[in-house]
Amino acid sequence: MRRFFRWLRNPWAKARFLWAIAIGYMAWTLLPVGIAVLFSFNSTRALTAWHGFSTRWYVGDVNSVWDDPTLKAALFQSLKLATLTVLIAVPLGVAFALALDRWRGRGSGTQNFLMLFSFITPEIAIGVALFLFVIQVATGIGLGFTAQVAGLSMYMMAYPVIVVRARLLSIGKEYEEAAMDLGASPIGALRRVLLPLLSPAIFASVAIVFAAAIDNFVISSQLSSGAGDQTVPIMIYSAARRGPLPSLNALATLTLSASMLLIGMAVWIYRRGTRGERKAARTAIPLV
Repeated sequence: MRRFFRWLRNPWAKARFLWAIAIGYMAWTLLPVGIAVLFSFNSTRALTAWHGFSTRWYVGDVNSVWDDPTLKAALFQSLKLATLTVLIAVPLGVAFALALDRWRGRGSGTQNFLMLFSFITPEIAIGVALFLFVIQVATGIGLGFTAQVAGLSMYMMAYPVIVVRARLLSIGKEYEEAAMDLGASPIGALRRVLLPLLSPAIFASVAIVFAAAIDNFVISSQLSSGAGDQTVPIMIYSAARRGPLPSLNALATLTLSASMLLIGMAVWIYRRGTRGERKAARTAIPLV
């Protein structure tokens, strides 16, 4: 027993229980998702009993995603909303990250806090605040798709700021300064040197913002004006109370697949873009 407790208390040994915690966490979070995806291929309407494999809830049935105009409209609405949010939030987030990285002086700390404001504020509070702002102040915008795009872009802008700033800290300022020493203008150094170095982080930001925007429910529902701008999360929430069909599982599976595909591409591009840096870090000899 003494040998066992000595083995258990050894601080220099490999981790013994962290892998079990990691596996348990992944099972707890992914098992319900896997069950929902599985029953999107069920051959009957049942959501609790498996009756065979079928793709009828994707295409071919009158209630399938492709043949039901309401489900198809919600899918395209979510994809359009997520795409426009990416096109607005990511460039603004990258510019904001560069500004915060270069800004030294009074007010920089306050702006950094404001950038993190959306992370420390409950999303329901932000959704209600945006709703009141649209109906009482920005009455020209009004509730609907435009308000959803503006609200989500504001909320999601913090993600690319954090990712790009982390990348800026890792690459340093040496490359940009070397380019300007060789005659490049600040804009030229930014365009030809810094932005290519930031491209893995920018694409990772695209994947994160897209995945977060396509399944956002709180802000999208608060700024929705009706059935014309319903997204997939809003439709799933509305149908959950009246006996949903497996076609809703199929609809959620399609949005999940789009997010996972983009995230997988982002991870591959990020690892490929930083492969040289990681290899240099592994082969570097520390100075004693």
